[in-house]
Amino acid sequence: MTKDTDSREIALDILMEILERGNYSHLVLRQALNKYQYLDKTERSFISRISDGTVEYLLQIDYVINSFSSVKVKKMKPVIRTILRMSVYQLLYMDRVPDSAVCNEAVKLAVKRKFSGLKGFVNGVLRNISRNKESISWPDDSIRYSMPSWIVSMWQEAYGKETAGIMMESFLKSSVTTVRCNFAKASKEEILQSLENQGVKVSQSGISDGILYLEQYDYLESVEAFQKGYIQVQDLSSSFVGEIADPQKGDFCIDVCGAPGGKSLHIADKLQGTGMVEVRDLSDRKIAMVQENMERSGFQNIRAKVQDALVLDQDSIEKADIVIADLPCSGLGIIGRKPDIKYRMTPEELKSLAVLQREILSVVQSYVKPGGKLIFSTCTIDKMENEDNVKWFLEQFPFDGINLEGKLGKELDSPTMKHGYIQLLPGIHPCDGFFIAAFQKR
Repeated sequence: MTKDTDSREIALDILMEILERGNYSHLVLRQALNKYQYLDKTERSFISRISDGTVEYLLQIDYVINSFSSVKVKKMKPVIRTILRMSVYQLLYMDRVPDSAVCNEAVKLAVKRKFSGLKGFVNGVLRNISRNKESISWPDDSIRYSMPSWIVSMWQEAYGKETAGIMMESFLKSSVTTVRCNFAKASKEEILQSLENQGVKVSQSGISDGILYLEQYDYLESVEAFQKGYIQVQDLSSSFVGEIADPQKGDFCIDVCGAPGGKSLHIADKLQGTGMVEVRDLSDRKIAMVQENMERSGFQNIRAKVQDALVLDQDSIEKADIVIADLPCSGLGIIGRKPDIKYRMTPEELKSLAVLQREILSVVQSYVKPGGKLIFSTCTIDKMENEDNVKWFLEQFPFDGINLEGKLGKELDSPTMKHGYIQLLPGIHPCDGFFIAAFQKR
């Protein structure tokens, strides 16, 4: 068995799990890469690239297959459909792989999966696409950016065609791993030195002193700085929650939907060993993720417990200096990291998430002390879940928006910040799509 077939077979299994069985792309890929740790770094990155790329460009890929195949994608056998999809991604977007090799390997895969009778079909469709790929054009923005048309319309209406195009384009670019430094554990120099010693390519954000971008490492778990708790995976946008919360020594903070704990650890770090951060989430599994990160970071001023944010906790009423509410949302701001989100989400689901957010906010606002702060955030770009809910919240409860001007540096100042919120847009801002609002209790 050639190495190529080996990695392509693994990619085929991953894509079958995601596209045919509906499992979450980031979880399936992570499990597969853990299982195949013995493969070398280049093979694993080849598997990641094909798996992620095929999911990212799915609408475009299906359009291309349907343009060149007598049998439409929906009518194909699942294995054949998946082999064609991953092969078309390679033909269109992986210059290093010769087209002839892509076609040959696809035929071998079809035979191997007991579809010898269809090898001529697979070969014919792929060679036809390969010969004509330079002349392919996209009929609309939905196909061009491989984005469902309802999302394209929603963003073009909200932000204009040009901005929406920049956002959608940014999701298709490869993303680096963003980490935040735990300065209570090590200085910036020590962290950079440790990463460089292991050959990790590091670049700095230029906006936040504590944010680094990592590339060219093999496994995050094998990186010494990660093992020792010097760094924590967290996007720049998400780290802004801690900056805006701005905890003071001795503060008690509740993070109501806190797994896997990135924001809470940031606040624990900022509290410099004082105060207490209580991380809550819905299930034992989620709290186990928080505990794993807590142990690695070694902070003592943080604890975790299972608690449903929709159920009022009488003991917490008016006890918190800061409540962090990073609420369940459509996730449309992080499509670049979890590309299958765009195919799962629906307009109806969006509405129900906006309602769920209001239900949680109604409960957790009561935990804030008079004079204390509530920080509400989502990783989405949707007015119904974000701006509309801010307006609703301020009408319902005794809170005022906190002026955020200057809190995140000059380059991120926007007119809405004086009203207490900011919508960050991917491609426009140097981070994921993210929304943060800050309220103070009267």
